[in-house]
Amino acid sequence: VLLLYNFSFPFNFFLNTIGPKEGWQVYSSAQDADGRCICTVVAPEQSLCSRDAKSRQLRQLLEKVQNMSQSIEVLNLRTQRDFQYVMKMENQMKGLRTKFRQIEDDRKSIMARNFQELKDKMDELKPLIPVLEQYKMDAALISQFKEEIRNLSAVLTGIQEELGAYDYDELYQRVLRLDSRLRSCMGKLTCGKLMKITGPVTIKTSGTRFGAWMTDPLASTRNNRVWYMDSYTNSKIVREYKTMEDFVAGVVSRTYSLPFKWEGTNHIVYNGSLYYNKYQSNIIVKYSFETGSVLAQRALEFAGFHNMYPYTWGGYSDIDVMADELGMWVVYATNQNAGNVVISQIDPDTLQVLKTWTTEYSKRNAGESFMICGTLYITNSHLSGAKVYYAYSTKTSTYEYIDIPFHNQYFHISMLDYNARERALYAWNNGHQVIFNVTLFHVIKTEDDS
Repeated sequence: VLLLYNFSFPFNFFLNTIGPKEGWQVYSSAQDADGRCICTVVAPEQSLCSRDAKSRQLRQLLEKVQNMSQSIEVLNLRTQRDFQYVMKMENQMKGLRTKFRQIEDDRKSIMARNFQELKDKMDELKPLIPVLEQYKMDAALISQFKEEIRNLSAVLTGIQEELGAYDYDELYQRVLRLDSRLRSCMGKLTCGKLMKITGPVTIKTSGTRFGAWMTDPLASTRNNRVWYMDSYTNSKIVREYKTMEDFVAGVVSRTYSLPFKWEGTNHIVYNGSLYYNKYQSNIIVKYSFETGSVLAQRALEFAGFHNMYPYTWGGYSDIDVMADELGMWVVYATNQNAGNVVISQIDPDTLQVLKTWTTEYSKRNAGESFMICGTLYITNSHLSGAKVYYAYSTKTSTYEYIDIPFHNQYFHISMLDYNARERALYAWNNGHQVIFNVTLFHVIKTEDDS
């Protein structure tokens, strides 16, 4: 007896290959809706077999095979029914996406009532569409797809309940009250100690392997402009985006041509001005975006530059300008301090050095660094496996070795800066613009505190 399974060749293929002329006959077959063979059973003609015990066993075996063939046909029908269900749900999902687009088109009405929460939930649904395309080709994932549909239904039910429970004005006032409470709570938080780094969240993939991007930590909450500086040298072009959404979409609002080329990637925007290291020098430049002119520039005394004391990745990263809750800082190294890290707090208006601290940590062994609440945190590498390894407090003039890992997702970091307004780390990760969240140990101020 030959039991032949095939899910792609036509039924006639087997009739032409093994036919009655060779002493075989077809006992049973099963076909799908398109005429493709699912299971074919052929056996010798009865005239070729003696009617003994073996013949009876053969007939019993053939009956079992016929039962198997029928079971396979039923299984195939069930699979086809499940696929039809998947395709039906896919069409419903696409219909939902069309409806959501119609809601998004009415942007003026949505923005007037502050339905950002609804938009976020819509964004969560969009990735389900390509997922459905994958499920359509794999019957083994049907159960997982059904679970996704149940989750989607829960989200839609939540949206429906949210919209039904409040009118527009009441929901808008609710959001305002929540925002006020959040800001009140944030106002009670004093500076904290870095405890954990999570993420990153990839915002965009663009540019070369090295670069810098940033927002202004002193800007108002309504001002969410983003600045973008690709490469670490031989460039003067700064691109500005009105919002983070425009940055992701690549919608440039303004382009600035700086009077001097920059060096490195350790620039910041602070209170409407760009601070950067002038090419082939230890000069810090303050450039106003509003006036398009240089407001100040000053040489950083004894500071190494042009790959004299860079971070581990090189790239003329000798001088690092940064800011935190306590003001503006610059990190560098000097021959006088044997190439070890030097920290100076500077005046944002005049760029004059206000106070300086010297450390014993080699600048060339630092992957990147950033300031949080007057403490300098240094990573031990710019590659995979990097962690925050060293912390120096300018408040107590003391240091400690720490161990705070973080996920270097794209294997090479050429810029890492803290934004005090958002309490997050902005990074340029091998041509990807990413954000890390930080967890700080805070002391809460009470009414009795002075």
